[in-house]
Amino acid sequence: MRVLHTSDWHVGKVLKGHNREDEHKAVLAEVIAIAERERPDLVLISGDLYDTAAPTPASTRLVTRALSALRRTGAEVVAIGGNHDNGPALDALRPWAEAAGITVRGAVSANADDLLITGVTGSGERWQLVALPFLSQRYAIRAAEMYELSAAETQQTYADHLARLIARLSEKFAEPGVVNLLTAHVTVVGASTGGGEREAHTVMGYAVPATVFPATAHYVALGHLHRAQQVIGPCPVRYCGSPLAIDFGEEENVCGVSIVDVSADKAARVRDVPVEAAKVLRTVRGTLEQLSKVNLPEAWLRVFVRETPRAGLREDVQDLLPNALEVRIDPEMVPDRKGAQAQRQGRTPRQLFGDYLDSRGTPEDGVRELFDELYDEVSSTQ
Repeated sequence: MRVLHTSDWHVGKVLKGHNREDEHKAVLAEVIAIAERERPDLVLISGDLYDTAAPTPASTRLVTRALSALRRTGAEVVAIGGNHDNGPALDALRPWAEAAGITVRGAVSANADDLLITGVTGSGERWQLVALPFLSQRYAIRAAEMYELSAAETQQTYADHLARLIARLSEKFAEPGVVNLLTAHVTVVGASTGGGEREAHTVMGYAVPATVFPATAHYVALGHLHRAQQVIGPCPVRYCGSPLAIDFGEEENVCGVSIVDVSADKAARVRDVPVEAAKVLRTVRGTLEQLSKVNLPEAWLRVFVRETPRAGLREDVQDLLPNALEVRIDPEMVPDRKGAQAQRQGRTPRQLFGDYLDSRGTPEDGVRELFDELYDEVSSTQ
């Protein structure tokens, strides 16, 4: 059978204040086109369909339409909730999803059997899937345990709970002649986070060893980390990555989906198919003169300016590079503040403000004169 593995759409993501709805529409349209071309038997979406637990109506409409379009390709479609999704809200969509022939599992429920999904391909190949949504550490470990245990003990306890849950769900994987699949939204120890502003929120606290996955699984489809990669484990374990770079920390990631050909008696064969509809993200550095020669009109830019800080510098950069969503002073251009902080005792507000401007590399007399006027006005009213 053939599986299309995709994950971490993060629909609704805003990049430095810029709405990316059009990019998400184009990206999901490309994913659908890949499904139409590759004709998978099963499409797996391994969590984080949305960027927020409270998606806008436009984001909800985009995701539900994408799921419906994937189903119309003839594939079975299974989506699980990620840490950015509202699990109960996704589960509230199950009546709609079931009517549309789509399987959604938003959160781990008391009925563990509900997370085991079975099916048969058009050619008669039987498959079964453990669909495990994101399981919060706070939910998996009681509050009392979290206060009593060290960070290392808490992490190990979380991994133990997840291992027992997966072992319980995959008990039927011993049945011969069936393709055994598992999808989960989790961080595996040893995997590369792939950068990104949210890296601190995706590692270690919820990390588990790859040994939690059963050796009887023919393919484990993971979501949560945005860099496509194979993970060493007792069975084929893979992150397909995100179909678009979520922030500038991911600009080196190769975005796409994974196509997996797998059967009960052969090892899974994986092909990565690139998704290129979104604008690329790039970081550039230089003086204004150097930046004037940058030619990246189709990219969103993060700019590190090698100029002395001054009023209006950001506007000058954005005049040169309209696609610059983030403008910063190159850290090498920021003066060393050690020893430059003035002692407060015995110094006037004007002197302290002047020292502050000097430490920031902002010598304009106009700023100092404006401060003097405001200070005189405030002082005269007291």
